[in-house]
Amino acid sequence: MLPDLNVIETGRLNLREMSEADAGFVLELLNDADFKRNVGDRGVRTLEDAGAYVSERFEGSYRRHGFGLWLVETKHGRTPAGICGLVKRDALPGIDIGYAFLPAFRAKGYAYESASAVMRHAREVLGLGRLYAVVNPDNAGSIRVLEKLGMRFERMFRFSGEEAEVKLFSADL
Repeated sequence: MLPDLNVIETGRLNLREMSEADAGFVLELLNDADFKRNVGDRGVRTLEDAGAYVSERFEGSYRRHGFGLWLVETKHGRTPAGICGLVKRDALPGIDIGYAFLPAFRAKGYAYESASAVMRHAREVLGLGRLYAVVNPDNAGSIRVLEKLGMRFERMFRFSGEEAEVKLFSADL
């Protein structure tokens, strides 16, 4: 029997840990034009690349930190819709929340629903007192979601080695 990888459940969604079996979904998401424009090109071009990415980035974060970006799937049909979760980046003053969805699952409230649940999990299960988020300044949809979550713009921020600045948001939990 496979282990239960579910971490969070909402009214319409399950958030669960990813495994290499999710490589096809990860390949599709990371190569979506909007993902590349708003998040960045991760250089994942094959199923093999995607499997390695899942193992190193997603599963690695679960092992190291006890959290990470989780796969968001619809309860009805268990269809992979996107990712949402928590990321530990050395360049930021704390843990940040992130999300990305395939085009067919955008503008349906899934980002807000999953991110709200992740914020509750961060506060109630992980005991975090503050969360951060970074967003491309041109990504109006994600900025609206962050503001609806109660996050507020702090300042412009540039990751080391990056040309473009991003908006840094934060919220007390």
